[in-house]
Parts: sequence; structure tokens; C-alpha cells
Amino acid sequence: MPALVDSHCHLNFPDFAPELDAVVERARSAGLVRMVTISTRVHEFDKIRAIADAYDDVYCSVGTHPHNADEELDVMTSDLVAHAEHPKVVAIGEAGLDYFYDNAPVEAQKIGLIRHIDAARETGLPLVIHARAADDDMMQILRDETAKNGAFPFVLHCFSSGKALAECGVELGGYVSFSGILTFKNSQEIRDIAKDIPLDRMLVETDAPYLAPPPHRGQRNEPAFVVNTAKVLAETLDVSFEAIAQQTTSNFYNLFSKVPRHDG
Repeated sequence: MPALVDSHCHLNFPDFAPELDAVVERARSAGLVRMVTISTRVHEFDKIRAIADAYDDVYCSVGTHPHNADEELDVMTSDLVAHAEHPKVVAIGEAGLDYFYDNAPVEAQKIGLIRHIDAARETGLPLVIHARAADDDMMQILRDETAKNGAFPFVLHCFSSGKALAECGVELGGYVSFSGILTFKNSQEIRDIAKDIPLDRMLVETDAPYLAPPPHRGQRNEPAFVVNTAKVLAETLDVSFEAIAQQTTSNFYNLFSKVPRHDG
């Protein structure tokens, strides 16, 4: 069974509370060797860290989702860096820009994003970037911050943006991560973008509990279902499932370099 990684899930969300042990075990049975549970509120980081500490193969990030940016303007770069010292913290974020929903003022989102970029640069940990309906501003910030203060590791998670942002991300040394959105019938544009992404810059994820791929569409998503997304990615690129599993897992370790590699 090929080894796979879910580079982005939310195991601390209430959807998983009644059966978290079973969810993790199903992921292992499906071939997953690593899972990263992603922070959306630094003020709730203790709960996220506790989940990562409870399972050998689960790691976590620390950061503030753009929806919550105005609630956590008190979180400074130094706070993110301090939390990142924990051995199970392997990424910064998720942070970014989301103009699809009007959940936080744009200026608060931009302030938070730049603080997270600074933390990624300072720690060397990858920044997990959330970008939705904000392509132009995201490209501008990524380019400006790289030119001004130097490169930093990052991934454009749950990619659902335009081709220009994908190309910008790759150009700046970033990675592009595909979720269940890749598998949806109306996502041909995303599949076409995937064909132009270098193989060594791709990741797969679930963003669970959201965006379950077929045949689980409409159900709660969970890490085990990353297998379905990886299979569609393989079909899209006309390569074997085993090749995609091997490549995306290798890419994960290259980007999330703090995560110890699995045996075998």
C-alpha cells in the first residue's frame, strides 16, 4: 500500500470529537503515514497541540485563519515563533486572504498574513496559505514580501484560485496543494492547472471535515479520503497512483522539513 500524507486537516473541529481515535486509525489503514492538523485560532492552540501530542503520526501548525484575523490582532510574530518551538509544530498558519466571505476586514487579514510570513521566514517552517477570491492581492503580497525581506517556504493550500496565482507560487518557490475540490465535476479548470504544476511542487490534502471527494461527497470528510483525491490527481496527470503517492509524500517531507520521515 503506497504511503500518503494528509498535509491539511482540522482534527480539532467538533465533527471529529466523538470518534477521533477511529478517524486516525482509518487514516492509518488507508496508508497515511503523516497528518497535519491545522490551526485556525492561536487562542485555541493548546487544543490543537494536545491532539498532535496524542498521536505519533499527527503534527500541527500554529496560526490564525483570515476569517478570524480581526479577533487575533494581538497575536504577534514573536508569539507564533515561540509556539513553533514545540516539537510537534511543523508549520505556520493557516493565514491568508479570503474575500469570498466578509468575515474579517481586509486590512486585518493583510496584517495577519504579513506577521505569519515573518514567522515562517524566522522559523524556516512553511506558511500554510489560505487564498480565496483574492488572487491579485495575494500575488502582490507574496512578491513584495519576497523582494523586500527574502524568500520563505509556503504552500497554497486547498488550491481553488486562478492559474496566475499557481504560477506565481511556483515561481517564488512555493508548493500547490490539491484537496477534494480537484475531484468535483465542475473543477476542470483546477485539473487543467494541476497539469502545469511541476511534479515536485504538488501536495494533496483533505481540508477535513470539509470538501469530501467522491464517493463520499456530501459526507463529513476525513484524512483517509485523501486517497481518493490522490487517485484523481494521478488520472489527471496520466501517471500511476503509486507515482503520485510517492511524489506527494516526498514533496511533503521536503517542505515540512521538521516532520521526521516514516520508516519504510
